[in-house]
Amino acid sequence: MSWIPGSTSLRYGGDYNPEQWDREIWLEDVALMMDAGVNLVSLGIFSWAVLEPREGEYDFSFLDDIIGLLAGAGIDVDLGTPTAAPPAWFWKKYPAAHPVTRDGRTLGFGSRGMVSPSSPEYRRASAAIADQLARRYADNPAVVMWHVHNEYGAPISDSYDDYSVLAFQRWLRARYGTLDSLNRAWGTRFWGQVYGEWDEIDAPRVSASVSNQAQRLDFQRFTSDALLACYVGERDAIRVYTDAPITTNFMATNCPSVDYWKWAKEVDIVANDHYLVAERTDNHVLLAMDADFTRSLAGNRPWILMEHSTSAVNWQPRNIAKRAGEMARNSLCHVARGADAVMFFQFRASRFGAEKFHSAMLPHGGTGTRIWKEVVQLGSDLAGLSRVGGSRVTASVAIVWSIESFWALDLEWRPSVELGHRERIEAFYTALWGLGVTVDFVHPSHDLSGYDVVFAPSLYLLAEDDAVNIDGYVSGGGNLVVSYFSGIVGDNDEVPTGASPGALRDVLGLSIEEFLPLYEDQTVSLSDGGSGRAWADDITLGTASAVATYVDGPAAGKAAVTRNSRGSGSAWYVSTKLEGADLLSFVVAALDAAGVSYSAPAEGLEVVTRSGETEDFIFHINHSDAEAPLLAAGTDVLTREEIAVGGTVPAGGVRVVARPRVVGETAVRTDDIHQMAR
Repeated sequence: MSWIPGSTSLRYGGDYNPEQWDREIWLEDVALMMDAGVNLVSLGIFSWAVLEPREGEYDFSFLDDIIGLLAGAGIDVDLGTPTAAPPAWFWKKYPAAHPVTRDGRTLGFGSRGMVSPSSPEYRRASAAIADQLARRYADNPAVVMWHVHNEYGAPISDSYDDYSVLAFQRWLRARYGTLDSLNRAWGTRFWGQVYGEWDEIDAPRVSASVSNQAQRLDFQRFTSDALLACYVGERDAIRVYTDAPITTNFMATNCPSVDYWKWAKEVDIVANDHYLVAERTDNHVLLAMDADFTRSLAGNRPWILMEHSTSAVNWQPRNIAKRAGEMARNSLCHVARGADAVMFFQFRASRFGAEKFHSAMLPHGGTGTRIWKEVVQLGSDLAGLSRVGGSRVTASVAIVWSIESFWALDLEWRPSVELGHRERIEAFYTALWGLGVTVDFVHPSHDLSGYDVVFAPSLYLLAEDDAVNIDGYVSGGGNLVVSYFSGIVGDNDEVPTGASPGALRDVLGLSIEEFLPLYEDQTVSLSDGGSGRAWADDITLGTASAVATYVDGPAAGKAAVTRNSRGSGSAWYVSTKLEGADLLSFVVAALDAAGVSYSAPAEGLEVVTRSGETEDFIFHINHSDAEAPLLAAGTDVLTREEIAVGGTVPAGGVRVVARPRVVGETAVRTDDIHQMAR
């Protein structure tokens, strides 16, 4: 399934919740959607209580009506299953399905969020409503795709109810086969935790001290699989009746409970929700990171931005409003990085409930507002960008993203509180973004041979087969860059035999005799003039050479940054937290050594290329308050102006420069464009 059937234009719209409004409002909204250029809306996502007011009794009259009105206006429907919000009757009738927190609190009705994902009553009821919807609407030409559930893992992911315990035991039997294998994998002889019967195994609840960490890791894996089974059950119920694409909305880099590499194989089109961290001044960089990861999950096929906000959200500590032009920049950044649909939560702002202060396409203030005017303009711009649809983004540099490693690293009792996985990922990505280098994300098991450089900023856990894959990449001519506390444990959070860094010891050409975490405010000086924080290692060099050494601190005189030749490739290791200009210099050195071309654009200017069969589209997105120089010549798709090199991008503005491709030419990379602009 390559894309949404119907219109060849980029898709534009958002969630619509007509059950919140009287019918005369529907008529007004449909007319306003037409004014804004909306061509796709998501329906029914929170409407279970309306569609099935009592168990087994269905009422689809409101959906029939609104789908008919939308179809009459030429607006297609992404029909949602409403299973993220089971109705009150379900919560009352099936108390055993209520989710239970790790500390033993049973949660009740009154919010969004599903019940226990392992509840057989929930599995049955969710598949039943999906079946009924598909029976009724599979042949409706307005329904061009299906949207299962909403944001699996938020706010309910792991549940410690009795159903989940039984399902976890079954999952463990399938994974390990025997209790002897499980006891070995979990190291249960430590602290006398050996299991003699399967039914002795509980979910890893809050206990007197730190729970078995291999058990915690497996429960995370189980939880992701349990949620995925819920999705697959509904998807398969729908698939009986239709071949239309079926998806669910991911939360890419922002959902800690789901292994999206697995999930991406089960959806027809990858869809993602993204919301800025409003108070961060670099939130546009994190937006780009999230979009790049989503594109990577999609296998570089077009994907859907299923939700984002027109302005402020309602759930952050300080819900900062977007300023003029920011919504368009956010939207077009997603498009630049592979999205062929731009959708919002939601079309009309709610008057009631927890999200009444969440921005929408149509604000409480109506059509006279700045936001509405920008919504209409964005619809026009996306219509003008229709020929961008289907084009691809090409990257020569990748960052390793392993959620299982992150799960393991972020458990308790690691050598330093500074070891959270997210910080180093963001730091390396930010350095590459500032250099104008486009990035893919990869799993350590993926084919890495197409990348000039692969960065592994935070790869604490590394399975044996994945380590062999990485070693093969380097030996075959690849360039690997590894940051500290990587390769430390195997698949079950166990320390391999011998010195760290375990499975990366040979490829890095070194061993670590002791970890040397630093004091909170301590810095260490390096021989190349840089400095580090948070961490150091006592390194013994094998085949690797020292690029920089420690001048002072607990590892004074020892290697701090190393490089190892292996086969026809090389592997770098940096054993301390480099920041700012020091990290940038290190990243530049690694790119230069690998022959990767780059040229940093003006500060705040984001440049990304999408390549089609006959044209390149070079997006210039200016996040700064000063105009910035263009890096390519051609036609501005948005304004239809002819642009020469030396032209500018207005402060806070966007230019999308189209230029012909030479037939047979490989896709033009952003870093190639920067090199040509030198």
